[in-house]
Amino acid sequence: MTDHTDIPDDSIHDGKGTYDVVLLVEQALTAADAKQVRSLHAEIEDTVVYHVLLPLEDAAARIEASLGTLGAGDLMAAPALAMNDVDIEALRRECEENSSSDLHKTLLAIHDAGGKATGKVTSEPPVDALAALVTSVDAREAIILTRSHVVAEFFHVDWTSRARRKLGVPVLHLIEHENFDEQASGSGEGVTGV
Repeated sequence: MTDHTDIPDDSIHDGKGTYDVVLLVEQALTAADAKQVRSLHAEIEDTVVYHVLLPLEDAAARIEASLGTLGAGDLMAAPALAMNDVDIEALRRECEENSSSDLHKTLLAIHDAGGKATGKVTSEPPVDALAALVTSVDAREAIILTRSHVVAEFFHVDWTSRARRKLGVPVLHLIEHENFDEQASGSGEGVTGV
């Protein structure tokens, strides 16, 4: 008869360990988003710990985006914009404050939904930061939540595809502010999994 007492029990249903999940979020989660994420792990008896990553909003990208909203005709008729008129440092501070506020709201939403969460704002490329955090906390899965509008979806689906190639854990892509039914039925923007 073989003695199995030396074999570690890695069950997620024994209530003895932790089940670590890394969340890469693009904006603050709502209470509904947090409840939806928590519902994915309702049957796990181990302590589920969410490790939230929120990419730092890029001040330079905000300037480019605001310039991009001007039509070509407006650019031809308008005087040249002087970059020294833009207070880059103030804009950077505003971006840091907005990102920190979104992270705080997300952690609070997860806590209010009955979850345990830690988090940080990162200035690293999002998928690189995700991969590093998955490795450092030995995460069992990663979830990427992005905005639902078409432009953000076009660019950030790439986060999911790149993460799937880079990570050795399941990666789930959800759309923020849509419930599972909207994502699965096609009435919303959609949901993708491994």
